[in-house]
Amino acid sequence: MKYLSSRDLRNTPGVLKDQVRDEDLVLTANGRPVAIVVGVDDGDIEETLALIRQARAMRAVSRLRRGAAERGVDALSQAEIQREIDEARATRGRR
Repeated sequence: MKYLSSRDLRNTPGVLKDQVRDEDLVLTANGRPVAIVVGVDDGDIEETLALIRQARAMRAVSRLRRGAAERGVDALSQAEIQREIDEARATRGRR
């Protein structure tokens, strides 16, 4: 994977088009990644965006599951889950 600094992008914007043809790029600012630039073919922009959004959602679910396992709440029964929901709603209503 190639990296491209925001400064290089600002100074020579044509380099983006040339480099993204070969592979995806990581855009950096102050040495830290801030974006991933993905090349697309004509006509598949919506499909590519949908797949990226799906991957983000899957990553979020994985993080939630991992956090639940770390807190030991991944094995709650449906009744326990409902009790937690009811308690949270009751508390919220009292504020």
